[in-house]
Amino acid sequence: MANTDVMDVLCPMHLMLDAQGVITHVGPTTQKLRPDMALVGLPFLEAFTVRRPRGVATLTQLWAAQSLKLHLELAGEPPARLKGVLVPDGRGAAIVNLSFGISILDGVRDYALTNADFAATDLAIEMLYLVEAKSAAMESSRQLNLRLQGAKVAAEEQAFTDTLTGLKNRRALELLLERLLAANACFAVMHIDLDYFKAVNDTLGHAAGDHVLQVVAGAMIEETRVTDTVARVGGDEFTVILPNVSDIDVLERVGRRIIERIEVPIPFKGQVSKISASIGTVWIQSSNTATRATVMEDADIALYASKKEGRARQTMYTPELRDTANSGLRPKGRSKRPS
Repeated sequence: MANTDVMDVLCPMHLMLDAQGVITHVGPTTQKLRPDMALVGLPFLEAFTVRRPRGVATLTQLWAAQSLKLHLELAGEPPARLKGVLVPDGRGAAIVNLSFGISILDGVRDYALTNADFAATDLAIEMLYLVEAKSAAMESSRQLNLRLQGAKVAAEEQAFTDTLTGLKNRRALELLLERLLAANACFAVMHIDLDYFKAVNDTLGHAAGDHVLQVVAGAMIEETRVTDTVARVGGDEFTVILPNVSDIDVLERVGRRIIERIEVPIPFKGQVSKISASIGTVWIQSSNTATRATVMEDADIALYASKKEGRARQTMYTPELRDTANSGLRPKGRSKRPS
């Protein structure tokens, strides 16, 4: 086997130079870096720029740098920054062995190299295998984390969702209220109870009742703002939280739309369900004293007033309503029946 054949196997990324520094042979991997460039016959210092040691620009300086680690840049595109060592062959010529150094991953990617382009004993191969294994492990870990995160999000969403209607549940409502109160925000709470819903269950059955609840849930979503939160907090009880309310007219309009929408008869398997909605609304205007319990209690008191006034109406909470509720007298709060 000729010396060049031996070198191509043992050091596929090498060059051979004659005494004048002209390239006489190129290893197969080196040539693969510049498949369209005829490296053989080029002076080494035309094909390569020596970046370090600095000042190597002549053949004499190149020979003087023998056995030192050379930082080289191969002419042409894409950029190829290589490491090399020049070793005299004892007959006036020299061999330059090359490598990518720590840039081997970039080299493999840029030049589509495989393990066949390196010597079988080259540690670069072991490194590539390790990197590939690490990348595979990291990707597997990433995918697992994504699945776990997705499962966590799904579990959290399920924990805060009413399974029948798809609305938020009481737990989600309570957490949102706590956040708004902690931020001393301006918001409103509507406590809504369906009038005559028990009659639907008693006369048409629970399947009809479930259907009515689902229709009502969809109606409430459609008649409230995107920023509002609608929750089912009991069998036929719903609560709407409306953040950033600066005008009571907004609450009256939303309440009126909900009442009018729910009064529309709901068909189910040839039968028709007729219900209405009573609403108790409390408007929190940056209060430092309100708590989740007092807010819900105030909304419940206002709802009670709507029921007492004849149902299918919205009552805005006032402190006088609490006194009336405690005394058992007829409530005198602000109650609005849709016109």
